[in-house]
Amino acid sequence: MIKHHKKIPWIIKYRPRTVEEVVNQEEAKRLLTTWLSAWASGKKPAKRAALLYGPPGVGKTSLVEALAREYNFELLELNASDYRSAYAIRRTVGVAAFKKALFGKGIIILLDEIDGVATREDAGGLQELLKIIPETNNPIIMTANDPWKDQLRPLRDKVLLVQFKQLSTTQIIGVLQRICEKERLECEREALRLIAQLSQGDLRAAINDLEAIAEGYGKVTLALARAILRGREKKSDIWRTLNQVFYAKAAWMAKRAVTNSEEDYETLMAWINDNIPRKYEEPGDLHRAYDALSRASLFLSRAKFKGYWSLLSYVFDLIGPGITYARKEGSILKLRYSYPERIKLMASLREVRQIRESLAQKLASRLLVSKSTVKNDILPILQTIFRYSKDLTYPARLVLGYELTKEEVKYLAGNKAEEIIELAEKIKRTRRIPREPERGEAREAPREQKRASKKKKQERKGKTLDMFFG
Repeated sequence: MIKHHKKIPWIIKYRPRTVEEVVNQEEAKRLLTTWLSAWASGKKPAKRAALLYGPPGVGKTSLVEALAREYNFELLELNASDYRSAYAIRRTVGVAAFKKALFGKGIIILLDEIDGVATREDAGGLQELLKIIPETNNPIIMTANDPWKDQLRPLRDKVLLVQFKQLSTTQIIGVLQRICEKERLECEREALRLIAQLSQGDLRAAINDLEAIAEGYGKVTLALARAILRGREKKSDIWRTLNQVFYAKAAWMAKRAVTNSEEDYETLMAWINDNIPRKYEEPGDLHRAYDALSRASLFLSRAKFKGYWSLLSYVFDLIGPGITYARKEGSILKLRYSYPERIKLMASLREVRQIRESLAQKLASRLLVSKSTVKNDILPILQTIFRYSKDLTYPARLVLGYELTKEEVKYLAGNKAEEIIELAEKIKRTRRIPREPERGEAREAPREQKRASKKKKQERKGKTLDMFFG
């Protein structure tokens, strides 16, 4: 009988076994080791949960696994995106947080991709997690690519933040070279450099690419790497894009970061706009950076509204290398990235925009005009009438006539909304209600109405004849 040996993927085979084997991340190692050693000694730290953040493939999960092994902790690894609801968090994390380990000193609860739990459709998952953290008897460690999302703000205040830096091309090449030596594989140095560059700091992706080439051809050459990895450039999240723009060492690196970004151009420019003063402090650097950004905005508007799409190349140059090379006088600041205020404002005004949209739709169908005409010409007039009329009877009648909701009235009237709504209700109550006919009158009423109507028509006809023959 032939035995088939299951091949172990290199990403598992060469995963760091000890803390020292984790590439770079010295500051992260120090912070997390100090924090976990307190748990191991029976002293619960002030912050009972830690949030490891940084780009993918830099060793966040690997470091937790190595620490669990060195400090004799059991490891419960969960993907946060699979446990979104309050019930799921309570059933898994809530139970494990107070459970005693069978063999080790405790249980490390590892929640990967915590970014995935903080979305609108989550039925209280994040809120439930915030209740568990202050009371947990076991260390909770979470990982995230972008911890600065607005939804994660309450979580950031309750956890130890540990940053993981992006790996350099040289560091990735070193790991790939060691794997080639252990596998006794023929590898060209330039091929490893290309794999490292295309991975954009993601060691896990680089190892997978190396294994894919080696498995298929038994060697790794530059020609093979170019042929197989063509078109494999990864899309970048906003956190990585900002890092690659502000910390780029060459123009092509900054431009590639912009072109590979998953964000649309306006959103990316908003992020860069708000974070320039958090990275540059010299007036000359700030002036050059904002000048490049303003020119990029001008080119983008011409490309969009006049169809000159060839100008997009200039947009990439200005918000990529243009921002990178704006820094000439001072050193780069170490302040954290901030969420763009414009995007925050747009999010807070989303409900207002929805009310405006529904109001425009309602009025457009009644007035037989376009929605844009309602928004640009009619709504400003209505707001003036609703907010500055001394006699509120007319606005109240408009409310009844167009069947406006309370939210729509508040949008039009502002502080006077409640007063107008009360007056509209009063007018509605005081309107004459037709008298219901008695049982005996049910058949006679329609006949009487017909007779009265016929009599009026005869009278009008008589007057008309008198005018002609009178």
